[in-house]
Amino acid sequence: MSVLAKNKGFQVVTSMEEAKNPMSSKKIVYDTKDLNLWYGEDHALKNINLSIYENEVTAIIGPSGCGKSTYIKTLNRMVELIPVVRISGEIMYRERNILDHSFKVEDLRTRVGMVFQKPNPFPKSIYENVAYGPKIHGIRDKKTLDEIVEKSLKGAAIWDEVKDRLNENAYGLSGGQQQRLCIARALAIEPDVILMDEPTSALDPISTLKVEELVQELKKDFSIIIVTHNMQQAARISDKTAFFLSGEVVEFGKTDQIFSTPFDKRTEDYITGRFG
Repeated sequence: MSVLAKNKGFQVVTSMEEAKNPMSSKKIVYDTKDLNLWYGEDHALKNINLSIYENEVTAIIGPSGCGKSTYIKTLNRMVELIPVVRISGEIMYRERNILDHSFKVEDLRTRVGMVFQKPNPFPKSIYENVAYGPKIHGIRDKKTLDEIVEKSLKGAAIWDEVKDRLNENAYGLSGGQQQRLCIARALAIEPDVILMDEPTSALDPISTLKVEELVQELKKDFSIIIVTHNMQQAARISDKTAFFLSGEVVEFGKTDQIFSTPFDKRTEDYITGRFG
């Protein structure tokens, strides 16, 4: 166990499904049950039921305003920053309800990293961007921080591009490099889950390909939930796909099934470009 993992003191509880079915190859990371969310009077999420499994890429697709970004922001409780939000239902993370008042949001966010639509590096050096999280968690030893920074940058497939310029300002990086730096920053706190909200929408095709290849590598060690407006991207990189429409989950299943033989005509209409 790493220094950072010891500092977190977070206990991972085996899921009930795993206990019932010892032959199950993967555990449930997130189990959303009858989740409803309102922005004031606007019913934005309606009876969401989704199970997210470890070491998989789960894509959330759907037209603008369908609730997909709102949904993943409930998974790290970032949505609570909006004062008019009201939520009912359960979001079980490793068999603990994150909506329970006893669940500290700080504990949750050390286990669930977030990568946003636009790269948002801190106005600091490349090194300090990655070391920021571990320092917040009490790590001060320079050698340990150096190891975390190198490991995280390698994990984000950007080490070779920046290893000789770690003390330079992160704003000097290209957009694609900045996004991979933000992924490295998320990796530095050793999360269990990485949430990605349209992480390539502001990137050029070459940078997008690098991030997609990176996602495929990262799922070996992390569970990844990615919101994307790009259906081809969802088809390329995800194991499972959820189609959201008007705040509801219309269909959820294995990606190849969703894109080849969807059960719901609304799903077929969306992925074939009839609307959205």
